Amino acid sequence: MPVAATVRVPVVATVRVLLVPLARTMPWRALGAAGAVGLLVAAVPRLLGDQPSDWLALNLLRAAALALAAGLAFLLDDPARHTTTPVPVRRPVRQLLRAVLVVPFAALFWTAAVLLVPAAVRPPVGAVTLEAATAFALALALSAASIRFREEPRPGAGVTAVLLTGAVLSPLLLPDRWALVVTVTDERWAAAHERWGALLAAALAVFAMCGMEPVRRRWAAGPLKPSRT
Repeated sequence: MPVAATVRVPVVATVRVLLVPLARTMPWRALGAAGAVGLLVAAVPRLLGDQPSDWLALNLLRAAALALAAGLAFLLDDPARHTTTPVPVRRPVRQLLRAVLVVPFAALFWTAAVLLVPAAVRPPVGAVTLEAATAFALALALSAASIRFREEPRPGAGVTAVLLTGAVLSPLLLPDRWALVVTVTDERWAAAHERWGALLAAALAVFAMCGMEPVRRRWAAGPLKPSRT
């Protein structure tokens, strides 16, 4: 048997064993609540029986994506992070598994949100899906960075605050040449979504890099001073 095969088998077996307990520790309540809020926002025009404008439909979808991103900010929360026994799978694998487990839920949510918007005023699905994917990736990247650099066991609440603050301030503070939140009829629409794509790639890179185990500094103890008697 090749050496590579003998090395991979235990890792694959360990990951399979880890999937079920990991799925049980996922913040399904927070994700479910965030998803419900997002779908409710997307369904507002249908609930009111009104035909929204193109501008309103686009921003309702953006608000729905932001709602789920706020739920995803809690994906890496682990109150017992510093007290549990280490597992034989490194942090990058555990965080990636959490992200993989939530992909079907996020895809189902986003499909439902898009379909809730009337087809007549539905914005370009590919472009607005790119915006949603970027918001989701930013939530994961900020959570991973908080764990990596601050060793924060529950970064969800803080990351949610950062996401909401950024969503409110970015349209006001970003210069026109870097604008991200634009309307479909705006001439900057295509250029803005090139920036969304770059931001998505950066967020995924940060998530990957911050998943690495931290290198703890070893502080050398100084010589003991003799006590005075």
